Amino acid sequence: MATGGFTTCLWFDGRAEEAANHYVSIFKDSRLGGVMRTTGAHDGPAGEVLTVEFELNGQKFLGLNGGPVFTFNESVSFMIHCADQDEVDHYWYRLTEGGGEESQCGWLKDKFGVSWQVIPAGLYELVGDPDPVKAERATRAMFTMRKLDIAELRRAHAGA
Repeated sequence: MATGGFTTCLWFDGRAEEAANHYVSIFKDSRLGGVMRTTGAHDGPAGEVLTVEFELNGQKFLGLNGGPVFTFNESVSFMIHCADQDEVDHYWYRLTEGGGEESQCGWLKDKFGVSWQVIPAGLYELVGDPDPVKAERATRAMFTMRKLDIAELRRAHAGA
């Protein structure tokens, strides 16, 4: 790995390679990198995946099979900024498939327990509108949603 850059390390309980393959299948401009296997000396039976490198939309990750000691929670999430509703729908459905959990306001957990926020373009302008009445209408609408619907948020913002 190059020095000076950042890589996000995600701790999995034996599913790092599965997760990396899953994520690479979802995000455009993504790729798998090197896989480090255990030697059997100190880190489990020889030949099992210890780490897997992968890149999603230019962001570098390292999946580590660290065991059951640590698990993911909502205190850390990845925000996906989407151009339109089709992109929101793509990420939402792909990340919740196979056992993911929907939350509210565009948040979800995938089948590995990683938290994501799927954010449509224009959301911040609607809920952060300088007109407090419009902003509150959009925010109230957002609070009723799991997957965000930008058309519905715009209708609420406009008072329709």
